[in-house]
Amino acid sequence: MIKVGIVGGTGYSGVELLRILAQHPGAEIVAICSRSNHGMPVWEMFPNLRGYLDLEVLDASKTRLDHCDVVFFATPNGIAMQQAPALLDAGVRVIDLAADFRLPDIAEWERWYGMKHACPEWVAKAVYGLPEVNREAIKKAQLIANPGCYPTAVQLGFLPLVEAGVVELKHLVADVKSGVSGAGRKPETHILFSEASDNFKAYGVAGHRHLPEIRHGLSQYAGMPVGLTFVPHLVPMIRGIHATLYGQLAKEVDLQALFEKRFAGEPFVDVLPAGSCPETRTVRAANLCRIAVHQPQGGDTAVVLSVIDNLVKGAAGQAVQNMNLMFGLEETAGLCQIPLLP
Repeated sequence: MIKVGIVGGTGYSGVELLRILAQHPGAEIVAICSRSNHGMPVWEMFPNLRGYLDLEVLDASKTRLDHCDVVFFATPNGIAMQQAPALLDAGVRVIDLAADFRLPDIAEWERWYGMKHACPEWVAKAVYGLPEVNREAIKKAQLIANPGCYPTAVQLGFLPLVEAGVVELKHLVADVKSGVSGAGRKPETHILFSEASDNFKAYGVAGHRHLPEIRHGLSQYAGMPVGLTFVPHLVPMIRGIHATLYGQLAKEVDLQALFEKRFAGEPFVDVLPAGSCPETRTVRAANLCRIAVHQPQGGDTAVVLSVIDNLVKGAAGQAVQNMNLMFGLEETAGLCQIPLLP
């Protein structure tokens, strides 16, 4: 059994890790750490885990995790880069669900995240954990930079188009909506029920922290720089991301065949039949990305619809998918949950 430690196990991504790993056939959670709530049984904080997980939350500042095989950091940006190096030096594998190791350009990272990077030497060694692109590198990695939720939905949606070179790369547009849980489990005015409910708004139009991550990934897949306009929106639902992606076609192509061929055999990407429109509720609580591709009125614009659960394929589920690859397990182990309906 893989011995698992979790730092930051009391946020939304953390509890998703607990939910998934508590039922994983090849993993055992041996430590759950937090800066707060230490000493509390985890099931008292998250009653859904009662009967599945009988551990107390440990004080992160007083707990050694070098006995673990892998440690997940489900913490705010800036925590893993301070704590992970000691674990990595001890031979522990690390999967960071935050952004500390996602951007190879340290100066760019510091500009977008507003802090000095604590361990730039590990950034170059990190593997970006998008399995549909980096599967072989993930298998050999010691440190995984788990992709963000917006970047997962957007990159998977654009991937076949940019890899095949069938769209104009200077004018990609990503219009993306997210549920409120994407903002994390913290008391902030804009995510209060009376603020977010019965409301719809854009934010981060001038620049969102996920923009450089998406742009860097797409540029790598295209083999050249891309131009991307990315506008995120907050919608009054708990879970889910819906990305509507636009690209001007540069050549004639059978879009449906292109997407079906690119994702053939991918266990967690479902290309829907032609003419479909995926819904966020069809991926709720599952490690799935459902995609549909359109060419409205036979024109020169490709429209891709990509949906994920931001807490699963956009965070914890993808992190477990990466763990499975790192330890030679079946990639789908512990991740075969059917989405919840209604």
